Amino acid sequence: MFNDGGILEKVKNGQATMRVVKDAHPSPPLADEPECTKSQLLAYYDLTGQKLAEAHQYVRPDGTIGASGKPDPKEVLHEGIVHLLDRP
Repeated sequence: MFNDGGILEKVKNGQATMRVVKDAHPSPPLADEPECTKSQLLAYYDLTGQKLAEAHQYVRPDGTIGASGKPDPKEVLHEGIVHLLDRP
């Protein structure tokens, strides 16, 4: 739903905005990322301020995105329904 909704493309084209909600260092053994990698929670909004999605990403010291290289969606608004990732 995150990809099909084109959320990253909307941000790129100025049709939506992205804000960093949380910015912290991950636990290195659990994240398996280089030291000083940041763990970020991102929120995406349409131009009216409606939240479209939340995602998580690891930003390495060199600026690249860790893991898959893309934000990992955790919450998506689709057709008026908020879909959440089932977390253990």
